[in-house]
Amino acid sequence: MRKAVIDLGTNTFHLFIVEINEVELKVLYKEKIAVKLGQNGISKGKIANDAKKRALHTLGIYKGIIDQFEVKEVLGIATSAIRNAKNGKDLVNETKAQTGIEIRVIDGDREAELIYNGVKAAMDLGEENKLIMDIGGGSVEFIIGNQNDILWKQSFEIGAQRLLDQFHAVDPMPAESLDEIFEFLDRELAPLRAAIKAFRPKELIGCSGTFDTLCAIYDESNGDRNTTKKIVQSLPFDAYRDIHRNLLIKNKEERLQIPGMVSMRVDMIVVASCLISYVTEHIESDQIFASSYALKEGLLYESEQKPIAQTLS
Repeated sequence: MRKAVIDLGTNTFHLFIVEINEVELKVLYKEKIAVKLGQNGISKGKIANDAKKRALHTLGIYKGIIDQFEVKEVLGIATSAIRNAKNGKDLVNETKAQTGIEIRVIDGDREAELIYNGVKAAMDLGEENKLIMDIGGGSVEFIIGNQNDILWKQSFEIGAQRLLDQFHAVDPMPAESLDEIFEFLDRELAPLRAAIKAFRPKELIGCSGTFDTLCAIYDESNGDRNTTKKIVQSLPFDAYRDIHRNLLIKNKEERLQIPGMVSMRVDMIVVASCLISYVTEHIESDQIFASSYALKEGLLYESEQKPIAQTLS
């Protein structure tokens, strides 16, 4: 039996195809395309026409791949950009009409649950509480929990595209904009600070392309060019802070020259890193763990309760 998951994120659409056997989920195919669904619209509460065209084009490509793999069950999941857009339902309906793919729009709480499940599929969370953080373009999810349970979770509509629109109009980001973004995060993330104080998580686990990119930059700086993707990577806080300071002083062209930088992340990585920097100031740990598993893997792990055999680089 084969299943496909399409994660319609604010920045990136992911396609994930697995074959289910008695003991595991075997990865057959995975793809990600930078659709930039939130560009020129997310801060106005809509999906721009050019973004909708990119979305439908990408979903048409994914439909062709799904058919080639003879997949019968397709799970489409839409998050912040679509759930908050006035015309989000229109895109869901057009997708169904053009491709036959049904898209389910989920709320932030459900998104957080699936991210937690994805991290559990990637690693043993142990008995001590951990803080899980997923930075999307539209929203950011925080989950505090351990291997046994979620103790607290919340989704905040302050994703990287929203922060980019609001605070990063000038590149490099000027000092006054840095002050503004940290003041904004201090206001918006008061519930997170209260939860950290209550549950005292000892480690930070990050899920998203931003964390993957930061780890790639760190590996390149250490001369590690191993192209085999690790499911879980670690990034020391001190190394992260050096990378963060370097990102702040560079413009887009200069950031593109950083070894390990991924071009689709170059615009939003500064504001996303500001968000990470804020969180690291409130948690007692000396490193960040980056999980390459998140929502789409969590959906499959939840439904099948089987490990995912990662066979693709």
